[in-house]
Amino acid sequence: MDIGTIRGIGTAVVFVAFIGLLLWAFSKRRKSEFEDAANLPFADDPKPGERDEQSSRSNNQ
Repeated sequence: MDIGTIRGIGTAVVFVAFIGLLLWAFSKRRKSEFEDAANLPFADDPKPGERDEQSSRSNNQ
């Protein structure tokens, strides 16, 4: 087995892994999970009206 054959096999393995990753990432079954994960940075942010109420409560105490 020469180096060209090994490189060809390696390229084929990486290509198959890439196609598998694409299928996993764009499958319809995962869409809701990815949408939930995309909204995680905003999960702890208060709503616009709540921020004003919280700051006024802390100032009054």
